[in-house]
Amino acid sequence: MEKKIRSESIGEVVGTSQNQTVLVEIFRTYRHPQYGKYMKTSKVFPTHDPKGQASLGDKVSIVGCRPISKTKKWRLARILVKAGERGVDI
Repeated sequence: MEKKIRSESIGEVVGTSQNQTVLVEIFRTYRHPQYGKYMKTSKVFPTHDPKGQASLGDKVSIVGCRPISKTKKWRLARILVKAGERGVDI
C-alpha cells in the first residue's frame, strides 16, 4: 500500500501567542479570469507546533494532516530559515 502524498506549503510565521500553535501566512498569486491581471492573496493557517520551535518571522514548511483541533489541520514540517538569519528584526 502506497503512502498518501500530503499537501505541502511554504509560509511565514505571523503569530506565536498560543500554546503549541503558530499562525502561518501563505501568499499566492493568480491570474484574474476576466481581466488577466495578476492578483496576490494571502491566508493564515493555524499550524500545530508541539515543541514550540518556530518563532515570529521564520520561513517554515507545513504539511496537511488529520484534524488536531477545530481549526488546526496543518502541522509544522520543518523550519527553512530562521528570522534572525535573513536579517529580519523582530
